[in-house]
This record gives sequence, C-alpha cells and structure tokens, in this order.
Amino acid sequence: MRVDPNYVSNLTTALDQSSSEEDTLTAELSSGLRVASLSDDPVAVAQSTLFGSAIAKDDSFVQTASGETSLLQVTDSTLGDVVTQVTTALSLAVGGNNGTESASNLASVAQQLTGIRDQVFSLANTSYQGQYLFGGSQGSTPPFTLDSTTNPSTATYNGDTNVQYVESPSGQQFQVNLPGSAVFGSGGSGVLGALNQLISDYSGGATTATLTADTGALTTALGQLSSQRSTIDSSLSRLQSTSTYVQTEESQLTVAQGNLVSADPAAVATQLSQAETQHQALLSVINALGNSDLFSLMK
Repeated sequence: MRVDPNYVSNLTTALDQSSSEEDTLTAELSSGLRVASLSDDPVAVAQSTLFGSAIAKDDSFVQTASGETSLLQVTDSTLGDVVTQVTTALSLAVGGNNGTESASNLASVAQQLTGIRDQVFSLANTSYQGQYLFGGSQGSTPPFTLDSTTNPSTATYNGDTNVQYVESPSGQQFQVNLPGSAVFGSGGSGVLGALNQLISDYSGGATTATLTADTGALTTALGQLSSQRSTIDSSLSRLQSTSTYVQTEESQLTVAQGNLVSADPAAVATQLSQAETQHQALLSVINALGNSDLFSLMK
C-alpha cells in the first residue's frame, strides 16, 4: 500500500482549521454578529454601510422635524389668538359705525381698538425658545416696532422676507416660518396698519363712509393673515405625517441592517457543535498516532 507522506501534515492543518472554525463560531455566538469585519463578508459590510447612512439621515430629519413641529404649533396657536383679536376688532368697528354714536362712545371704541392693537402687536413679537417667530431669518431681534407719535400710529417691520424650509430624506420641502410682513403688514399695510387707521379715524370722529372703508381694509387684512396661517397649517400637517413615515422607515432599515450582519444563534450553535465533534475526532486520530506507528494503524 502506498502511504501519503503528507498525512500527518494534513492532519495538523485540518486541526488548525477546525480550531479556527470553533473560535469563529464561538465569537459569533457570543457577540451575536455574523459580520464583524470587512473580510467576513465585504458585500454585507457595504450594504450595512448604506443602511447606516440612510438611518442617520432619517434620524436627523426626525429630530429636526420634532423641533420644527413644536415651532409650527406655537406659530399656529399665536396666529389663532391674532385671528380672535382681529375678529373682535371687526365686531367693535362695525357696531360702532351706525351713525348714531356719541363722541364719547366713539372714543370708547377707539380705546378698545387700541387695546386690541396692542395685543396684536405683542403677538407679532412673540418669541419661542429665544427666537422671534415672525422675523424671517432675523430671529434674534423683535420684528416690529410701534411709533405712536404719528397719526395714525406706524408699525414698522424690522425683519426680512426670508422663508425657511426643512427637507426630508426624499427631498420634500416644508415651510417652517412666516415673515412678519406677510402676516401683519408694515407701515400702513396689513392688520396692524388697518387697526391703526381705525383707531385714528374713530378718535377723530371720521365719517361713516370712512369707517366703512377702514372696516373693509381690516377684513381684507384678516383674510390675508388667515391665508398665511393656512400655509403653516398645511406645512405642519405634512411635516408630521412625513416624520411618522420616516420613523417607520428608520425602524425597518435598522431591522434590515441587523439581519444583514447578525448571526442566527440556533444555526451557529448547531455548527459549533458539529465543529467541536470534528475537532475531537481529529484529536483522537492524532493521539492514536502518538501511541503507535503509521504502519500498525494501516494493518
């Protein structure tokens, strides 16, 4: 019989491979990871990296959307208060413009309108977490100043007209602010301008026709304000629904990434048991070689 001269060497190599396989499977079972380095599975590592990048983008958007959602909710609530104040002003203006009110009654209406104007002015300068809501990109400076030395008084907008957006991982854009000039006007325009004009005309005893024109201007300004609020409401609704979708997507990607690199404990345990059996068999053969010569084993 021909004897393989590499028999012992092959046994040693097989034993080393068996020992290495045991170590690998033990590490997998301990860590729960099938892929621990690039050499384990280059394709899986590349896919896992792509998943990780997508997960990071989703997580960043969800965090940003959470903060912007709070900001939009405060903005919407503030505008709701403004609508209430302006609606009250319209009722006062219409009720006082009947041509029969005394001078003292008209002065009383003017005083009430002044109180409403001051409330609206304060709301226009609302801040949230240290940033003014209606200053455009100039969030650190009060957007409106009021000059009561003019007749009518003048509300000046000090912000800018920059509209800001946040973008979802898929490229959708969501408006997250309203420049104050688009909401409240500036100078003689918008809600503040219309209120100042009404106050001036009621204080000066203007004609019914003039007061009717003033009321019409305030009604128009209220419509513009409500339109701007609708823009924010729509953005808020879309942002919330998209954030929910992205959170779901992030969870799915995290599971997929985990499945890609994770080990199957049951399968690994079975493989480890088989590897240990094979390793013990190899050790038995080698031990037998140590107790007898090769020729006696072949008889």
